[in-house]
Amino acid sequence: MKIQKNNFSNQSANYAKYRPSYPPELFTFLFSLVKDKQAAWDCGTGNGQVAMELSKVFDKVYATDISKQQLNNAMQRDNIFYSNASAERTLFADNSFTLITVAQAIHWFNFDDFYKEANRTLKAGGILAVIGYGLMRIDEHTDAMIDHFYKQVIGSYWDTERKYIDEDYKTIPFPFNEMNAPVLKNTVEWTLQELAGYLETWSAVQHYIKAKNENPVDLIKSGFEKIWPVGATKKVQFPILLRVAKIEK
Repeated sequence: MKIQKNNFSNQSANYAKYRPSYPPELFTFLFSLVKDKQAAWDCGTGNGQVAMELSKVFDKVYATDISKQQLNNAMQRDNIFYSNASAERTLFADNSFTLITVAQAIHWFNFDDFYKEANRTLKAGGILAVIGYGLMRIDEHTDAMIDHFYKQVIGSYWDTERKYIDEDYKTIPFPFNEMNAPVLKNTVEWTLQELAGYLETWSAVQHYIKAKNENPVDLIKSGFEKIWPVGATKKVQFPILLRVAKIEK
């Protein structure tokens, strides 16, 4: 059995601070698919950003992650119930949820085992939403530097599962009756400091630091500073990856 990797505990505070959120249009779409909003499960919740959005319309949101450190830094609300659990095995009762979300996490899962758990815990007609975001785009010169960093500097330090994000989640197994989903982007205004903070949350950066005892982000900061003035913001766009299915039983 594939063991779910825990790559984000060590930088859980930065993960909560620098990871981008998701656009409102995403949640408007998901909520339109679900009439019964009693309970939802956000699996691989990380810092709880999706759980927080779900909690605004669902009576109860159950959010799980294998990283206790991530959960310690997660967003809090009275109707969000966090627990330390793997995606593939939970204590939830059968037919508990009308919506299950997985944001930027499913590529770490054992697909078959998670899908069995999702099918078990979803009510008939419930929605499974697999969400993510791809490599950000900023402008021509900045993108060229990011691409060089991504592929050449830290390329060999990415886990093999990263390929699913590079392939826009189109190649993950998804053995369901898939629904049409909107094409979305998330746009943020970031300083160079915020970009650097985000880059440091990448699992490949953390693998590089562990292997070489130096931060690869420090190696490229001077180059970025030549085209990105201190304190200035730039528009950063993330393509949203989205696959959605209604689970009929």
